[in-house]
Amino acid sequence: MNSRPAGAAARTVDDYRDGIEQLLRPLAARPVESVAVPAALGRKLAADVRSPIDLPVFRNSAMDGYAVRADDVAVAPVTLPLTGVVAAGQPGRPLPVGAALKVMTGAPIPPGADCVVPVEDARADGGAVTVERGRSAGEFVREPGTDVRAGALLVPAGVALTPRHIAALAAVGVPSVPVFQPVRAAVITTGDELVPAGRPLRPGQIYNSNGIALAAALAANGATVVSVEHSTDDPAVFRRLLSSATRSADLVFTSGGVSKGDFEVVKDVLAAHGGLFGSVAVQPGGPQGLTVLDGVPVLSFPGNPVSTMVSFEVFARPILRHLSGLPPVRTSQVTLREAVRSPAGRRQFLRGRLTEDGVEPFAGAGSHLIAGMAWADVLIDIPAETTELAAGAAVLVHEL
Repeated sequence: MNSRPAGAAARTVDDYRDGIEQLLRPLAARPVESVAVPAALGRKLAADVRSPIDLPVFRNSAMDGYAVRADDVAVAPVTLPLTGVVAAGQPGRPLPVGAALKVMTGAPIPPGADCVVPVEDARADGGAVTVERGRSAGEFVREPGTDVRAGALLVPAGVALTPRHIAALAAVGVPSVPVFQPVRAAVITTGDELVPAGRPLRPGQIYNSNGIALAAALAANGATVVSVEHSTDDPAVFRRLLSSATRSADLVFTSGGVSKGDFEVVKDVLAAHGGLFGSVAVQPGGPQGLTVLDGVPVLSFPGNPVSTMVSFEVFARPILRHLSGLPPVRTSQVTLREAVRSPAGRRQFLRGRLTEDGVEPFAGAGSHLIAGMAWADVLIDIPAETTELAAGAAVLVHEL
């Protein structure tokens, strides 16, 4: 791949995103490893997991109450001798005919009992209990396998494990699960003007937010961030960091140095290695770069903070979530609360905030207005052929 020729038409958002997804799709064939269930949160399951046991394992009580025979309490109120207590974790003791046993929630149902009378419907007095309301056979009794049967599918392959999956796996005693190794991502920001947080700013300097922001976005979408580095505008420095990144990562993200200025270190270095640099018909985030270096895809975003974050949301986040087994980014049609204008020929992604009656644009279209991103919860998707929309128009929004 080479840089696009001068005057070439900008690629559409969908075309460019499809190109990225095709390039990253081979990352789906990542190695599989066995991970202990407590450490598997967020990992993509590589194979179906079936339950090794019935759940519940044994008949147990759904309530704190009294285990009885339904026939013995068919006519209530009735007083029965209380012959003992069965706690959770104890073996069930047989229930004598015409008697009751006190049981705790989760305790085994005594042999001979067929229902449980909740404590709210009974009154204990010394060695006897008076049942105020009769119960039918089976009431408040949990039968084995009513949650899941041994051999039944518990969690399907391809799912990113959440706390509810971890709970189910732990409940049936699964000690470890096969999961795909996560996508390993490296981040390199560029620019002599960038300094880390905590240092005083000198004239012309700004804080390096893009490295931190991209690392957070990657982690939130299932990737493992193996490095976050910053390069000056010196090509030798950038080449050294890039070489290190491609050795340790499956995917590299760069920020800055991709436009048409005099110090475009990313473009200058990667174009010589077959990188494709040019314009995408999008705002913000028009200048983009895509390279395969040493077999590793390198996605190069523009350096303005909002451009970097919108580029990630639009071009990288969907495929990363797919690779990680996470659900797709949620989209919906909502009502625009105020009129907006959009540049002809560019698909615009405005930051917006959802309200009870629609979505309102927030912080303007400037690619430098990063503080406003913190207040936005959606991107408003304005088609390339649309130049203005009136208040009340329906728009597509993508959740951030």
